Amino acid sequence: MADVTFKGAKMTLLGTEQQVGNQAPDFTVLDNALNPVTLHDYDGKVRIISVVPSIDTSVCSAQTRRFNEEAGDLPNTVILTISVDLPFAQKNWCAASGLDHVITLSDHKELSFGKAYGVVMEELRLLARSVFVVNPAGEIVYAEYVHEGTDHPDYEKAIIAAKNA
Repeated sequence: MADVTFKGAKMTLLGTEQQVGNQAPDFTVLDNALNPVTLHDYDGKVRIISVVPSIDTSVCSAQTRRFNEEAGDLPNTVILTISVDLPFAQKNWCAASGLDHVITLSDHKELSFGKAYGVVMEELRLLARSVFVVNPAGEIVYAEYVHEGTDHPDYEKAIIAAKNA
């Protein structure tokens, strides 16, 4: 399993760690209107899955904003930001932030995404900061489990992977 800490404390990750070359596992999360959403809802597109512990914190907010800015230069690409925040909180955050290229999705109910991608921090019941890029054929072409949960991911590597997907 990936070696992840949060504010210096070692975290136990639950679920299945994913690697480049794996077929991306499906999952069911909720959109801001409480509708179920799956990975397959975006088949045929490049999918950047930006995973944050909580959207309303400084690093998570910056991560979401950065991918929103990059989205305009990525044809046939959808950016999914997933956290365990409630859909209502995600909707309010997006409205206040004016983001229009990122889709926020909540894994609070069943941790379906978190378990499928091995990012559930058992001690906190939050998702570990990570980024996955899935090509149109459903293959993971980039996977990053950020070692320290309060650090930023490698945005450039994720964007390059998405452009080459």
